[in-house]
Amino acid sequence: MTDQGRARGPLWAQYQRLAMHIGLGSLAALCLFWLPFAMLLHPLLPRTLGQRWGRETISFGFRIYLRLLEAVCGCRFDFRAIEQLRHEGPMIIAANHPSLLDAVILVSRLPNAVCVMKASLMDNPLFGSAARLARYVRNDGILQIIARGCDALQEGGHLVLFPEGSRTVNFPVDPFPPTLGMVARRAGVPVQVVLLDFSTAYLGKAWPLLRPPVLPLVICARLGPRLAPPADHVAFTAELEAIFRREVRVPANPF
Repeated sequence: MTDQGRARGPLWAQYQRLAMHIGLGSLAALCLFWLPFAMLLHPLLPRTLGQRWGRETISFGFRIYLRLLEAVCGCRFDFRAIEQLRHEGPMIIAANHPSLLDAVILVSRLPNAVCVMKASLMDNPLFGSAARLARYVRNDGILQIIARGCDALQEGGHLVLFPEGSRTVNFPVDPFPPTLGMVARRAGVPVQVVLLDFSTAYLGKAWPLLRPPVLPLVICARLGPRLAPPADHVAFTAELEAIFRREVRVPANPF
């Protein structure tokens, strides 16, 4: 039982556990609902139409999911900052990555977002069909990310990239590989820093999947600086990491 569960009593601890099951179960249910439609539409629709419908449907579904978490699962969200980017031109969205919820948050507010996904997730029967319809970028290595990420940006999308490459292990952030800087240099687009503040590191790297959240779970998004396309991706990566190390707020109970 968490410290907050002890403080509020056994019924509150049971509510936190119930909220966890509702949250995880409803996300799986949303994915399963869209799965047959995505499988059918992917080979039938023209590429441009399919990716637009795919991205907008995922964004709408994630928005509904987050509203459910607010209404039923004791979560409190403030994502108004991300809403400001909705109608802006192509750019890279660079966010810290404390939780599995990070991509859900960003995509829910950006209907033309393009995510970079692990090859194993693209091949996953639950997530893969929707990701392929939306033409998300498959992570088959740095060269593929650069090439396909640049293609997505040239088409006007918002490329969501986590500079750490994976969820944070050592807060505030882990060392940044050069991938994001290389994409920004090649594509010639700005990089918008987005800072996600979590009250606790729920669903973080060190948070077991079936460990209940500490409620209320409070998540807020802030906009950091917008950086011009770099001429030197090495210097740019160092500058970007310094910004995140300075600005990221470490959540309670990160481990």
